[in-house]
Amino acid sequence: MTVAVLAITGGTGFVGAELIDVALAAGWSVRALARSPQAAKPGVTWVPGALDRPDSLYALAQGADAIIHVAGVVNAPDRAAFEAGNAAGTLAMIEAAKAARVQRFVHVSSLAAREPSLSNYGWSKARAEAIVQASGLDWTIIRPPTIYGPGDRDLLDLFRFARFGIVPIPPRGRQSIIAVNDLARLLLAVIPADETYGALYEADDGVATGWGHDNFAKAIGWAVGGRVLPLHLPRPLLTLASKIDRLLRRKRAKLTADRVSYMCHPDWVIDPRLRPPPSLWMPETHTRSGMKITANAYRRAGLI
Repeated sequence: MTVAVLAITGGTGFVGAELIDVALAAGWSVRALARSPQAAKPGVTWVPGALDRPDSLYALAQGADAIIHVAGVVNAPDRAAFEAGNAAGTLAMIEAAKAARVQRFVHVSSLAAREPSLSNYGWSKARAEAIVQASGLDWTIIRPPTIYGPGDRDLLDLFRFARFGIVPIPPRGRQSIIAVNDLARLLLAVIPADETYGALYEADDGVATGWGHDNFAKAIGWAVGGRVLPLHLPRPLLTLASKIDRLLRRKRAKLTADRVSYMCHPDWVIDPRLRPPPSLWMPETHTRSGMKITANAYRRAGLI
């Protein structure tokens, strides 16, 4: 029996690394794009390259049965850089898929794409979605909300703050969240399902109304092991904090001016009408338990 081959971009990142492990456990043979040399991993063929190297994208796609496009840019200095990483990079991967005659294409977008006027990031992800939808491939788009789990670095600072009894959060609002393992399972689940061709899904942890920012902060505190004070920061203060973060961490800054723009939007709860059908996929990770697992992983890694 021939093992199906899955091509993955972004395999060295947080979501991509989890996706590789879940795909291997499901019996896939994986080919993953990597900018730098990677340690050997049974079942994985690392393909040297990047989204701006069309030859490497063709090498990645050649002989694959499906492609999951995870790679993208979260932080960038300006709109042009976001477009290059998210829109142009997606187009390049689609062109490689067509050249290699790979018809099945799963695209990882972001909930930010539904509000493109709020940030350059959201604008670029919306552009990428439009490119996928016009591709002529058998595509499926997944819009995850906030993703958490062991290995994540975007929420790490909040877990670190929680040790001191406070968690800084945006102005009052609500958001959906999803465990990285649940997202990885969804990305694989849609591949063989014909009914998902041409579909756009928004997926979460199953909490119908999402999480208020204060309850989300309290869940992080509980996971770390204590009570916390959710500290709502007004937009001007978040903007100032983003400038300080840029001065201190430069290109590694997590709180950017662009990110502040969409963080302050009050409604990042998924549209329940866009949830994947329950017959296809359901979240399995209870969020508070998943947060505890994440906090423990941070501790073992010496990060908190």
